[in-house]
Amino acid sequence: MSSDPPRPAPWPEGYGLVILDEVDSTMAEARRMAAATLDRPTWIMARRQTNARGRRGRTWLGGDGNLAATLVYRPWCSPSEAAARSFMAANALFEALALYAPRDSLALKWPNDVLLNGGKVAGILLESAGTGPLVDWLSIGVGVNLARAPEDMRTEFPPVSLRGEGGHPVGPEEFLCVLAGAFATQEGKLAAMGFPRIREDWLSHAARLGEVVTARTARAEITGIFESVDQAGNLILRVEGREVLIPAADVYF
Repeated sequence: MSSDPPRPAPWPEGYGLVILDEVDSTMAEARRMAAATLDRPTWIMARRQTNARGRRGRTWLGGDGNLAATLVYRPWCSPSEAAARSFMAANALFEALALYAPRDSLALKWPNDVLLNGGKVAGILLESAGTGPLVDWLSIGVGVNLARAPEDMRTEFPPVSLRGEGGHPVGPEEFLCVLAGAFATQEGKLAAMGFPRIREDWLSHAARLGEVVTARTARAEITGIFESVDQAGNLILRVEGREVLIPAADVYF
């Protein structure tokens, strides 16, 4: 991060943009848009959400000055390939935030969070639909604490904000332009080099890689050394000398 704020980013070609003053949630609006007319990838941003949700149905608390947005599009891919795009979104968020905060203060927490100085500054939520071998549409929701962090949240990773951690101040619309461009770049990498490059980029910024972490699944807690993620995006832990693949969990350290 330089001492000067970054210049405004151009909006990426081929992407639509809808800005709403208020909506139940941008993810819900994305579902409605996908069921109606969706002729190009479209970002939906809301200045206020009345019923936002995060992973596993948890309430997502935003706030004035923070970013709440969803990208909805038809990626023409399998469900597993659609799920892997969470890593693309994480990479894009990392690169966008790195323009406003030092790169070494940021880290990616498997599977869907971005950390700033050890606290959660952003989260990602994916949703897709389809009955055949390909998904009909994919929504990637992002929430970023740009101006303020939610209060009274008792979590292992307390929420922090970009501004509260000393980053350059930036408004939601300007930040979304940067994020949309970064995501378009990630899509280009995926098309040209495949998921291995996306995975490589993600691992280069992974929090606690090579260290002991605990993965809490619906059935158990598994503690081991965080070795990697595989080509399907599964977490790989080394537990008592053997590799354990974990497709879904909350990670703590």
